[in-house]
Amino acid sequence: MLDRVDPADPDHGPRTARPGTARMCVVTRQVRPIEELIRFVVAPDGAAVPDLKRKLPGRGLWITASHRAVAEAAKRGLFSRGFKRNVKASPTLADDTDRLLTRSVVDALAMAAKAGQVVAGFGKVEDALERHQAVALLHASDGAADGIRKLDAKLVAARRQMPADTDETGRVPVISALTSAELDLALGRSNVIHAAVLAGPAGKTFLSRSQILVRYRMADGDGTDGKTTPNR
Repeated sequence: MLDRVDPADPDHGPRTARPGTARMCVVTRQVRPIEELIRFVVAPDGAAVPDLKRKLPGRGLWITASHRAVAEAAKRGLFSRGFKRNVKASPTLADDTDRLLTRSVVDALAMAAKAGQVVAGFGKVEDALERHQAVALLHASDGAADGIRKLDAKLVAARRQMPADTDETGRVPVISALTSAELDLALGRSNVIHAAVLAGPAGKTFLSRSQILVRYRMADGDGTDGKTTPNR
């Protein structure tokens, strides 16, 4: 129950971070599911580091998955206060966390590709949409508007052809959190602008990680650094 959550004190280790658990953000003082938070631990050198997989040893503090919240925690010395010891928090911690989240998403996309759960290129993506095989549509954040518009329209058309009783789980998110260079790195090819993720465990992992990255960038309300939107 939420009223039993230990306020903003550090947890007792990664084993306490089970799905469905709620913790209090040390910045906002709001209790949230851990899926909406990032766990931070103290590294051997005394620096605060993000524990994105919630598996690093030691006690952990929780912060809302938001660039602004992480930056504020570093600026206000909340890591030292929360851990009750001197903890170094780099002024670039929020940006460093973004880079780690991005690398995690790129790695997950690469694993999905190796598992045969990703197709790339306008034609292959279009075909996956028409066949209702895609569970996510990816656009490079620096991709041309024309191609993005055409595939988005194809996605909407495909959605309209689905049975009227299809529930929300049948919706295909549109993700534009990665650049073309990052898509290239993940898929091991050049000039990737569009891709589609297909059903499978690796694809599900990618979707989970990408949602965290998008939340981290968009939680502050500017919506400028990548997005995930459902199709209509």
